[in-house]
Amino acid sequence: MARHLITSALPYINGIKHLGNMVGSMLPADVYARYLRQRGHDVLYICATDEHGTPAELAAKEAGQSVAEFCGEQHGKQKAIYDGFGLEFDHFGRSSSPENVELTQHFARKLHENGFIEERAIRQVYSNADERFLPDRYIVGTCPHCGYDKARGDQCENCTRVLDPTDLIDARSAISGSSDLEVRETKHLFLLQSKLQHEVEGWLEGNGSKEWPVLASSIAHKWLTEGLQDRAITRDLDWGVPVPADVWPELAAEGKVFYVWFDAPIEYIGATKEWADVAPENRDWKSWWYEADDVRYTEFMAKDNVPFHSVMFPATQLGTREPWKKVDFLKAFNWLNYYGGKFSTSQKRGIFTDAALELLPADYWRYFLMAYAPESDDTSFTWELFSASVNKDLADTLGNFVNRVLSFSRKRFGDEVPAGAEAGAAEQKLGVEIAGLLAEYEGHMEALQFRKAAASLRALWSAGNSYLEEKAPWLEIKTDKDAAALTLRTAMNLIHLYAVVSEPFIPASAKAMRSAFTLADDTAVWVSADEAKTLAAVPAGTPFTVPPVLFAKITEEDLESYRERFGGSEG
Repeated sequence: MARHLITSALPYINGIKHLGNMVGSMLPADVYARYLRQRGHDVLYICATDEHGTPAELAAKEAGQSVAEFCGEQHGKQKAIYDGFGLEFDHFGRSSSPENVELTQHFARKLHENGFIEERAIRQVYSNADERFLPDRYIVGTCPHCGYDKARGDQCENCTRVLDPTDLIDARSAISGSSDLEVRETKHLFLLQSKLQHEVEGWLEGNGSKEWPVLASSIAHKWLTEGLQDRAITRDLDWGVPVPADVWPELAAEGKVFYVWFDAPIEYIGATKEWADVAPENRDWKSWWYEADDVRYTEFMAKDNVPFHSVMFPATQLGTREPWKKVDFLKAFNWLNYYGGKFSTSQKRGIFTDAALELLPADYWRYFLMAYAPESDDTSFTWELFSASVNKDLADTLGNFVNRVLSFSRKRFGDEVPAGAEAGAAEQKLGVEIAGLLAEYEGHMEALQFRKAAASLRALWSAGNSYLEEKAPWLEIKTDKDAAALTLRTAMNLIHLYAVVSEPFIPASAKAMRSAFTLADDTAVWVSADEAKTLAAVPAGTPFTVPPVLFAKITEEDLESYRERFGGSEG
C-alpha cells in the first residue's frame, strides 16, 4: 500500500485568505487526506505559510512592524483560522524556518555544482524616491497583455501571465507610488532552466501527467512548448533565505536573498523536516522525499500556481541530480469568483475566511465550497446559491433526516435503538442502492473529482429520505409496531453510515452524528460497499441521544444582512 504525501499551495503571509484561496488548495487537500486516512492509508499532509518575497515586506511596512514580527503574528492568525475550518495538517510550517533556509541553500549549492546556476549582470529597476532596487512585486503598472492596471512586476493577477517589471506600462513603485524609476545594472543568480528543458519534458511525459486534470497538464505543456527561460532566483530584499557566502561571497555581502518562487516549493520539504524535528525519534522526513519510491505525491493548487509546480520546481529538483520525490498527481483548480468578479486579497473583495467563520460553522462552508468547486471551469459564489445549498442539502436532506428519525424513535420507543422485525425486501433494496452509491462516491474520491463526490454523497442522503417516505413509520406504528421499529433501526444505521462517509466533507457534523450513538468505537473507520448493504453497524439496544439541530437554515433576513455587509453583486 502506497504512502500518500499531500501538499497544498502555501498561503501567502500577507493577511487573511479569502474563500477562493481556501477552495483552490487547502480545503480539497484536507478532504482528500481525511478520506485516505479513513481508508487506512499512511498519509502525510504538509502545508506552511509562504513568508518571503515582497508581499511580506510590504504588508509588514503597512502594519508598522518588522517583517519577522509580522510573519510570526500572521502565521498564528492563519493557523487559527485553518484550525477553525477543520483542516488537519500533519504540520503547518513556515518558509522562514531554519530547516527551509538549510534546504534552500543546499539546493542552490547542488544546482551550482552541476552547472545550472549562473551569475549574471542585469539591468534592474531602481527607485530614486525609495533609494533602492525594486524587486518585481514592488513594481506595479498596466499589464501589456490584458490591460489590467494593477499588475505586479512578476505576474499579472488578472490574466496570470508571468511578467518582467520592464514589461509594465506606466510602472510605479509599490512602496512610494513614485514613477521616478530608472534602470541600473546589478548582479543576480539565474537558474538555467533552458538547459533542463528536455529533462523536464521527459519527466513530464513519463510521470503520468496525462492523468492530471486537463487544466494542470495543459498549462504545464504550454510552458514547455513556449520554451523554458532562464530566470533570476535572487532579489534585493532585506528578508529571505540568504545567498550562501561560501559560494557567492560578493552577492552575499550585498545582502542578496533567494526569491520566493525558488524557496517556497522547497518549503514543502522544509516543512516535512520541521515535522520530523518535533519528534525525530519516530519521524523520518527523508523517507517521504528522498528515494521515496513507495510514496504517491499529490499537490493541490489554483491554476496560477501550476507553472511553478509542474515545470519550475521539477526543474529545480532534477538539476540537483539527487533523487528528490516529484509530484505524481497535480490537482489544479480554476477561480472561485464572487458574483462574477474576482475574490482578491489585495483589493479586499469577497468573503474572507475569518469573516466566514464568524457568520456560520465551518461545515456549511466546507460542504458548499466542495460541492461547487471550480474544477472544470470558473464558478461564482452568490449568497443565493450558498443559502439554497445549505438549506436544501444540509438542513433539509441531511439534518432533518437525522433529527426526525431520532426524535420520533425516542418518543415512541425510548432511548435505545429498537429491535422490531427482520429486514425485508425494502431494506434489501435500500442496501443495494446504498452500496452502489457508496461505490460511486469512492470512485469519485479516488479520482479527486470533488463535485461529483459531493453529488454522490448528496444522493446517499437522499436515498435515506426516500426510504423513510416509502416506509412512513409514523403510519406503520399505528398498525405494526415491529415494522415501524425496523424502519427506524434501519434509518439509524443510515445515520451512522452518513456520519462515517460524510466525514471528509463535514467533519464536525459527522462527529456529532456518530456521537449520538453509544458505541464502543465511534471513530470514522470507512465502511465498504458490501458492509453498507447490511446496515447493521448500530444494533438494537444501542443507547442514543438526539443531537442539537445540525444545520440551521439561512433565512431571508440573514441573506439580507450578508448582502449588506459583503455586497450582493459585482459592484
